[in-house]
Amino acid sequence: MKRSTGKSLKRKVGVRPELRTVVVFCEGQGSEPDYVTGLVRLPEVSCNAALHIEISDVHGVPYTLVDNAVALKKRDAEEVDECWCLFDVEWPQHHPRLAEAVRRANDIPGVQVAVSNPCFEVWLIMHYRDVTAFLTTAEAERQSRAEDGRAGKRINAGDYMSRRRHAVARAKRLEARHRQTGTTMPHDNPSSGVFMLLEAIGADGSDTPATHER
Repeated sequence: MKRSTGKSLKRKVGVRPELRTVVVFCEGQGSEPDYVTGLVRLPEVSCNAALHIEISDVHGVPYTLVDNAVALKKRDAEEVDECWCLFDVEWPQHHPRLAEAVRRANDIPGVQVAVSNPCFEVWLIMHYRDVTAFLTTAEAERQSRAEDGRAGKRINAGDYMSRRRHAVARAKRLEARHRQTGTTMPHDNPSSGVFMLLEAIGADGSDTPATHER
């Protein structure tokens, strides 16, 4: 693992009110770390949490992300308040050990997961519109690129920050629908738990005016 953004995890004492230290684990060089970097820059986040990103060097390893988060939380328990792991389910071929990764996180206080089904791009689409129909990973990626006009995996996080309130609301509606029908991972397609991370760090936009609603 390598840290891509964020300063030392050691808390600053006597400079300003102590901030919660939150470490986000995600994979790859693309939309996930770009998006979290956008969150880091939000004033409402910087006054609530010291946010750091850990990027996995290995693609497609939810259990490894969780395992690394658990190791960090145990090692730096006094410095790290929460670890969040962002990973995908993927369709039609699921990532291995998904349920095991979630159980491992649930066993350790302060380790959380935010799972997107089929992939993180479904969360990006929710910034623009509702998503209600089943999607393969390839289709979610295609639709996401069509919404923001990008050519590849990297995103301009600034395009999403003002829309995040709507994404949170849409993701929560999907979660409520799946809960009502008793649908669980990996069958809860489409869905995204990224909204829980935003709520945890004060980035859900609940105190900001609605913008860019379609």
